[in-house]
Amino acid sequence: MNTVTTSLDADGLYARYGKPLEQSHQGEYAAINRGGQVIVGTDDVAVMDQAIQAFGSGNFIFRRIGSSYVDKLR
Repeated sequence: MNTVTTSLDADGLYARYGKPLEQSHQGEYAAINRGGQVIVGTDDVAVMDQAIQAFGSGNFIFRRIGSSYVDKLR
């Protein structure tokens, strides 16, 4: 069963798993699933494609590391 990550947990997921990456990956893109698995890269499309393959559509948050916005893919 797929569990969709809601915007309510997006900030918590980023704080826990994305924020520690800010020093070494500032400006790169991260896809983070509920289990804390993270895909990081400089190419937003490549990171998104990898995340869909690894986690399934709608099962992760996508964010630019160090940025204040959050994208949700459904």
